[in-house]
Amino acid sequence: MTSRRAVAPIIATLLLVAIAVVGGSIIFVFSQGFFSSAQVSGAPNIESLRITGYDARDSTVLTLHDGLAAGIVQGAASNGLATGERIAVYLQNNSVQKVTLSEIRLAGSVYSFVPGTVAASTLDAFGGAGLLASSAIPGYMIATNSNGVAGAETAATVLTTTAGEIQPGQQATVIIQLDENVKTGRDAQFKITTTNGAVFVGTVIAGQQSG
Repeated sequence: MTSRRAVAPIIATLLLVAIAVVGGSIIFVFSQGFFSSAQVSGAPNIESLRITGYDARDSTVLTLHDGLAAGIVQGAASNGLATGERIAVYLQNNSVQKVTLSEIRLAGSVYSFVPGTVAASTLDAFGGAGLLASSAIPGYMIATNSNGVAGAETAATVLTTTAGEIQPGQQATVIIQLDENVKTGRDAQFKITTTNGAVFVGTVIAGQQSG
């Protein structure tokens, strides 16, 4: 009879340990890309920006996210949305960290953030220095509040920072100064891109108000 012997217990143990180490290393290499440093530290880098409404009426005045006029004066009414007039889009940051806007696209046109200045950081009469000069088209500003109550609004405050930042939980209004005529009734896609690459999309109907 031929004698057959099994693997020694020590050799078997070493083989099992080697298999476990190799398997664990392979799993670690494939899984490490799924975790960023922000997630490991307990601060998830997830952006949540909600478009709560807009004011794209062809009227002589626009309103902010709180429903107040806040000194944002439009051009002439009943002539369509012409170059240089404004559209207001209401946003709310539902994430746990600030969201910095990179660019905004409306109806195919790209708009860049234009900061206010210390001397003129308010939205005032159409064409005034407080908002966007003609040289700033295409551009947008971000209004954080209307500085008043219904019937007694004062000029709204806009961001004077070098970037379009919306703080956690904050509501704000993006004021876009159009670089082309927009026909009343036209559906225009509103697309926001953040500096982290997140994209948020909505639809604005020229001549209407929502939210």
